[in-house]
Amino acid sequence: MDKATLRTTVWDDLESSGAARFPFPPHGRIPNFDDATAAAERLAATPEWAAADAVKANPDAPQLPVRRRALREGKTVYMAVPRLRDEECFYELDPARIDDEHLDSAPTVSHVETYADTVGPDALPPIDLVVSGSVAVSETGARVGKGEGFSDLEYAVLRGLGAVTAETTVATTVHERQVRDDLPEPDAHDVPMDFVVTPDRLVRTETPYPRPEGIDWGALPDERLDEMPVLRRLRDESGAVGE
Repeated sequence: MDKATLRTTVWDDLESSGAARFPFPPHGRIPNFDDATAAAERLAATPEWAAADAVKANPDAPQLPVRRRALREGKTVYMAVPRLRDEECFYELDPARIDDEHLDSAPTVSHVETYADTVGPDALPPIDLVVSGSVAVSETGARVGKGEGFSDLEYAVLRGLGAVTAETTVATTVHERQVRDDLPEPDAHDVPMDFVVTPDRLVRTETPYPRPEGIDWGALPDERLDEMPVLRRLRDESGAVGE
């Protein structure tokens, strides 16, 4: 099954089964799902979570319980500015600078700008845990997102700058209906998952798939570089112009 067909199949199934949660419809997005908080709790029970001080997380609704829990436990949370549109393209949420009463609202998309500082990718500390949203994922760690490629691009930027390494744990929280065995083989830029976490179980994937080591500049269209000034700067600094 190709990725586009797979996305539609999963979105339709979540909607028809009643497993989807607000925002509706689940189509065209990283879908929110029933009992996402239980999946966040299961992730938080791992030693990798306990050891993490800096967490890079996607901004979507199903991972909001993950972001809230991280802040409540004193972890610094990093979220990408939408579409990497700014030179300082990551929000930094430091729980030491947020009042306890605002820790639940701070990592929401509607309030993050109020409570976060913005930093460039080269100002990030080493990231201990990456949390990604998914439309579909396999028990071997293959992942399909909503189709825009930003999650993989964010990882590639951080990998190229050394903020994440081949040993950095990458996890996703999903509904059990999103775990499938019919995903296509990952492309070279796709980031495989180490953990697949549902409300009912945690799968340590022992993924066989390689991780991208940085940005494949030759695969980025000029319009994406024009939309994202940080990418153009990083490309120029890398000496990859014209590749």
